[in-house]
Amino acid sequence: MNTENKQWKSFEEQLQLLKSRGLLVDDEQAALDYLERIGYYRLSGYWYSFRQLILSTTEAGKVEYYRKDEFAEHSHFEDAVKLYVFDKKLRLLAMDALERIELAVRVDIAHLLGEIDTYAHHNPTVFHGNFAKRKIKSGKHKGQTEHELWLDYYEYVLHRARREPYVKHYMVKYRKLPIWVAVETWDFGMMSKIYAGMSVKHKGVIAHKYGVTDWKVFEGWLKSLNFIRNVSAHHSRLWNINVLELSKPTDLDEYWQRLDNTRPFFYFCVIQALMNTICPNSHWKKRFISLIDEFPAPKSNTVKVSDFGLIEDWKNWGLWR
Repeated sequence: MNTENKQWKSFEEQLQLLKSRGLLVDDEQAALDYLERIGYYRLSGYWYSFRQLILSTTEAGKVEYYRKDEFAEHSHFEDAVKLYVFDKKLRLLAMDALERIELAVRVDIAHLLGEIDTYAHHNPTVFHGNFAKRKIKSGKHKGQTEHELWLDYYEYVLHRARREPYVKHYMVKYRKLPIWVAVETWDFGMMSKIYAGMSVKHKGVIAHKYGVTDWKVFEGWLKSLNFIRNVSAHHSRLWNINVLELSKPTDLDEYWQRLDNTRPFFYFCVIQALMNTICPNSHWKKRFISLIDEFPAPKSNTVKVSDFGLIEDWKNWGLWR
């Protein structure tokens, strides 16, 4: 194992290192500006695919591959920046839709559970037993329920929001926030977890509103969209990332059956399916299609827009027409 510390490099030295490895730099001053404003490490996620791919076979016959430090022929610094800008637009587009989805589902949950109990989010009897009664058997949270853990985090976010006028008003007057007010403090992950903790009946009611007959599918969608939301919110690379929080493949139609649920496009299809209910007159899908049409294919031909997970003739799919 190499334990030698990485050495600090000036921006000029960083650029020289890239050039020594075969990355073509058409405008050195512009490249230095990008290194100063965006950073070497963040940009490295976009030129990683430009590095030479080496295949090898182990003694056991297993084929493995790794990336050399040297770049493939015709790799340009400018192409990595264009991919970064494309990805930034994609993340912003995702966040625009995910905000609408988050707000809509939060209202659905609050409206449904609030009719049962004004403070339903505090009431374990409102939720499924696996969420509200079953104790965690090991680890640092042993003996607690998932609902108790959720409430612990809720108290944390409530404390952070304590100076918000609406929070201050309700806490002073009632000591608690009604669920339809409390949802304003939730993030996407909190919303996704409390949906997962609801009764099967209540989960089905909300899922059906969005045309999803199986609440398990809708639950999986929310978990995956939370992953996409976190990637986007933290400015991480999205366009060709391996999605870690996977939803199950679905057979809603033959197009859905052809999608790869490990690729981001699957989840943009989920977003569009939900947007059809939430904002049926939105131009979001047109903006998405226009952005995909602008994909900046690099001169080295090392990455293609299909790496996003696009399927053939997807524009003819009713979901996107």
